[in-house]
Amino acid sequence: MRLNKRLERALLGGPRSRVRELGTVFRVTGEMLRGFRRLHFVGPCVTVFGSARVAEGSVEYDNARLVSKRLGEEGFSIITGGGPGVMEAANRGARDAGVTSIGCNIRLPHEQKPNDHLDVSIDFNYFFVRKVMLVKYSYAFVVMPGGFGTMDELFEALTLIQTGKIENFPVVVMGAEFWRDLQEQLDAMVDRGMIDRGDLDLVLVTDSVEEAVAHIRRVGRDRFALRPHLRPIRALGERH
Repeated sequence: MRLNKRLERALLGGPRSRVRELGTVFRVTGEMLRGFRRLHFVGPCVTVFGSARVAEGSVEYDNARLVSKRLGEEGFSIITGGGPGVMEAANRGARDAGVTSIGCNIRLPHEQKPNDHLDVSIDFNYFFVRKVMLVKYSYAFVVMPGGFGTMDELFEALTLIQTGKIENFPVVVMGAEFWRDLQEQLDAMVDRGMIDRGDLDLVLVTDSVEEAVAHIRRVGRDRFALRPHLRPIRALGERH
């Protein structure tokens, strides 16, 4: 964790010598290459975001596990930030369905180590490299209740879709009561002309696991003609 903080702070702490900046470029490139290599054969994925502080047995945990299991039964691998809480539940749901369970982990105070339900686990030093991996290999996002990190991931996804950097990309937000204030804020953005009314169509808010799965199936499976990608876990190599 100390190395993580040191590298991130060095990168974001203003100008340094050109030699040190070049070293950062090499480290970032190395992380990118390692991520591309490890995730190249995982098949079409759905990324599940949410709080690391959600406890087993909570509604959020159970819904994350169930929606991931159902998406796994549709043939999607499941990818998360690799930590506890919602991420653990989603990876556990992937295991329940017998599909590949992937974690892109960064060590934080509430995410000390990867959870125990991963077939492929990768540690990253840089948040932005990690987020590239979570978008690059995913055909949809499921966003459960969470904090700053979850909000960051949700709005980055919506920005990428709104600006056409990615397209036809379903975003499902689960937990209507939790997100009620955010929905009101989005309506206020429309009223003030900050976003278009049609931008609200970029995200589906629901409490229904089956509605979430049907939405992703319709946009992902039908539009992209995806087919189930069930692979033996052994074929993906050792976890590291």
